[in-house]
Amino acid sequence: MLSSPKSLVCLSPALLFAAASLATTTAVAAPCTGPGAPITTGTQTKCLTAIHISGNPLRSFDISFVNSDRGEYYLADRSNAGIDVIDIQHLKFRRTIGGFVGVVLSSTGTVDNNHSGPDGVASHGRWLYAGDGDSTLKVIDLDAPPSHALKQTISTGGTTRVDEMALTTNGRLLLAANNAEDPPFATLFAANGEAQTSDVTIITKIRISHAILPPGFGLSIEQPAWDQATKRFYTSIPIVANNPPGCNYGQLGGPITCDGGLLVTNPETLSTPTAAQGAYNPATNEGVIKLHGCGPNGATVGPRDNLLLGCTTANNPSDTSTLVINATTRAQTPVAGIVGSDEVWYNKGDQRYYTGSNRQPSGAVLGVIDARINRLVETIPQSSGSHSVAADSERNLIFVPQLAPVAVVGAGGDTTAVGAGICGDNSGCIGVYRHRDLDNDHDVVAANPH
Repeated sequence: MLSSPKSLVCLSPALLFAAASLATTTAVAAPCTGPGAPITTGTQTKCLTAIHISGNPLRSFDISFVNSDRGEYYLADRSNAGIDVIDIQHLKFRRTIGGFVGVVLSSTGTVDNNHSGPDGVASHGRWLYAGDGDSTLKVIDLDAPPSHALKQTISTGGTTRVDEMALTTNGRLLLAANNAEDPPFATLFAANGEAQTSDVTIITKIRISHAILPPGFGLSIEQPAWDQATKRFYTSIPIVANNPPGCNYGQLGGPITCDGGLLVTNPETLSTPTAAQGAYNPATNEGVIKLHGCGPNGATVGPRDNLLLGCTTANNPSDTSTLVINATTRAQTPVAGIVGSDEVWYNKGDQRYYTGSNRQPSGAVLGVIDARINRLVETIPQSSGSHSVAADSERNLIFVPQLAPVAVVGAGGDTTAVGAGICGDNSGCIGVYRHRDLDNDHDVVAANPH
């Protein structure tokens, strides 16, 4: 419940925007209704509005990213074969940058995630980097005219998608994961930083010891994150063989029982075309750290050199919590009540982690975790495939894409009514949430200045 007149005034542009959207679409209800739009006084994360994408209804999307300096949000939108660009100051769709393979279907008519694209996305300055389903990295100049925005297409040498990725703070190094290769690998690129022209090159292809990720079992690597304090990349590994000894990583029948790991990579030691990483070496702070009770997909760096890892039952059915691990001490702290996450994001503006938990046992949710005490604050229902989340630290806005209903787009669409309630129609959208801090709500005006 909104308690201040200022908040009510600031919300009115969103309501006007929603009315305009409904005038041109088949409305289910007003945006931000139903279980995905909590209105109780005890809920701290409010649904603000829905942003609609021009083009096809959202059947499939992947990772998202916020560049607060540019005031933009980017979504890897496979349904429209491009990167959607959202103006996060005015909460408006701006354009779609095309040139990607789009949705690729399997022989059964379902979405083939391993070959669809775009997938991973990251941005620094004027440069946007995005992975495609044909194992290429695309480099886009956000300041260039749309017809000349694509500056480079770089093959990583695989046959499946370039997935999640992370940039160093200065934007000069990029680590991207080919998660669907068998065995999987990561690629370290020299990126553009603040350069005015694009000259991205491959530095090293990184493989993981077969003792840790045996080939032939579909084992994977997932979301990387850059930690400026230790100057290392940290990449989630969903399943690690023999963690603990004798566990099932797929070589036996029945459910997976192996926990995952966290790959620590020092880019300063990588200069050869290929490199292999093995078990963790505390002397060099490199290699694979074994985790307990967590098969992670997502990874994000939070306060005090902590990382939140998005553990998920899709990797290990016994996972019951999310995990925080300290990059310096390597102490592991479980966060109860939330699991099943893919992309996760730390928002320094409100000191909270946000999780795209599409595999939470009770149904897909946006998880909200207080990063100061590593405790779950609340969960908010989302469309069944809402596995992507990103936040703007300047305005404390949280962006969660919603799928169109399965009745509209077919296999891969939302199997609940939640997404349509958040969007206000049956086309899918980007749901915009805001953390309501009663002690510090100046960011409401910043987010909605008109």
